[in-house]
Amino acid sequence: MAEELTSVEICAGAGGQALGLEMAGFGHEALVEIEPPACATLRLNRPKWNILEQDLLEWSGKAYKGVDLFAGGVPCPPFSKAGKQLGAEDERNLFPKAIDLIDEIRPKAVMLENVRGLLDAVFDTYRRDVETQLQKLGYTPGWRLLNASDYGVSQLRPRVIFVGIRKDLAEHFHWPVPNELMPPTVGELLKDLMAAKGWSGADEWAARASAIAPTLVGGSKKHGDLIWGQREPVPHGLRWV
Repeated sequence: MAEELTSVEICAGAGGQALGLEMAGFGHEALVEIEPPACATLRLNRPKWNILEQDLLEWSGKAYKGVDLFAGGVPCPPFSKAGKQLGAEDERNLFPKAIDLIDEIRPKAVMLENVRGLLDAVFDTYRRDVETQLQKLGYTPGWRLLNASDYGVSQLRPRVIFVGIRKDLAEHFHWPVPNELMPPTVGELLKDLMAAKGWSGADEWAARASAIAPTLVGGSKKHGDLIWGQREPVPHGLRWV
């Protein structure tokens, strides 16, 4: 049996990426997240995970030196078209801290995700600077815009993925190839769940939900928490389904 791969994740949120990495065979050594409701969700769903509820800027990764993967979803607002795209000038830009942690931990691989706006021409210099810093640390870097719907997810979810592979391992990495088949529609995917308690309108609903879902837009501390389509407080711990 193959040995389990290890990972450290920063800006873990409520665990979407962490859950995917778990499904891909990674065991989480630590997940760092500053927001209490997100940490409550992580603890509720994975009580055995090592959840570190603290400010990333004050965290050291020395205890996790040499893990297989350093992952995270650093804040998007500095690069989002919905904001001012301040990039390096935005107080929420955590790429510099991420690079410091990569230097400290020296993982075999790095994976960071962000919004598609990061590939805009205005950030060409910024991306080259990130690449140069990772190259100096001994990694082969690359950026790619991936859409979740190309890989079986019934949602339009384009994200920029940054990958850095330690140079002696880089030849073994290949970007995923999109599926040839379209993912199921929202109706096809969720019809059984919608009808689970006997709702008579499930068939009609499924017929109308005949496409993949749009991107679900969240919020930030500066824009409010947009949950369930309206401004509401975030529940303290959400059960994954």
